[in-house]
Amino acid sequence: MKQWYESLFENYAQKYDKECFTQGTAGECDFIEREIGRNKSLKIIDVGCGTGRHSIELAKRGYNVTGVDLSENQLKRARQKAQDAGLKINFQKQDARNLPFDGEFDLAIMLCEGGFSLMETDEMNFEILKNIAKTLKSNGKLIFTTLNGLFPLFHSVSKFYESAQKEGQSQCKECSFDLMTFRDHNTAVFEDDSGNKKELKCNERYYVPSEITWLLKSLGFKKIDIYGAKLGAFSRSDKLTTEDFEMLIIAEK
Repeated sequence: MKQWYESLFENYAQKYDKECFTQGTAGECDFIEREIGRNKSLKIIDVGCGTGRHSIELAKRGYNVTGVDLSENQLKRARQKAQDAGLKINFQKQDARNLPFDGEFDLAIMLCEGGFSLMETDEMNFEILKNIAKTLKSNGKLIFTTLNGLFPLFHSVSKFYESAQKEGQSQCKECSFDLMTFRDHNTAVFEDDSGNKKELKCNERYYVPSEITWLLKSLGFKKIDIYGAKLGAFSRSDKLTTEDFEMLIIAEK
């Protein structure tokens, strides 16, 4: 049986690029560049690359990027966009829980819930981190964002989604946050690229900073820094608070 995240991305590439949460690409890539000292010789893997927005922006700036995603439809859009921009990017259909790379990359990025936190079990989410750790060289770096488990303890997830929703974009309804599992169960209502209205039962895992630190340390990352993730404006000066819906993690081996 298909999981909700597989069904969601079957025919939702054009609309995905118009969502409010995909509008911060350039600023996010500015941050990535600063983090790697603008070293164009580094090899980058973009995990859960979707329609390739970060891969394409980084390739435009002269970086060597490989993009992987589970959705053939998202990758098709990514390849088309890269071709239109005259860029050669290696986009591959891969499952982040089982990546075929070993010690090949200097940097891994996984932004905007690129796989991690969408899986149906904690073990599967951990497999994604484990596989990314394996793809990295011995002094590699991982930059990713994930849902901040401190947020739902102080705020209503439903109200957050309501305030962020705009006309013509996807909507999250019937959110219920489970304190035992730190999963938010909700119904995603959206229109696919063919104009069909769809509803999907989804659930996403929120993580607290101490969990992320422990998971990454167990995978051999030595230095782990966690900040608040502001759309399009990642910064090491943003201390993580209970107001941040997402957190930004920078982990070094």
